[in-house]
Amino acid sequence: MTENFGTTKLVPLKDDNSVAASILQHVYQALLAKGYDPVAQLTGFVMTGDPTYITSHKNARSMICRLQRDEILEELVRSYFKVPY
Repeated sequence: MTENFGTTKLVPLKDDNSVAASILQHVYQALLAKGYDPVAQLTGFVMTGDPTYITSHKNARSMICRLQRDEILEELVRSYFKVPY
């Protein structure tokens, strides 16, 4: 019996990542405007997928639900490492 412990290669999404970045920026600002900690709320959303972590203020919840969680993580990692699109 052979076991494969190789690294799985994830192919980046072909969508325009600036859309994910602009949605995250909008959601961040909406959370701030309502007095929430955006980092904590976005972390909760990404970890659970529960949209109630995101305020509906300024249509933020609806906007973030357009993105898949892997798109959000990809954008966050890209931003953290300052990788260009």
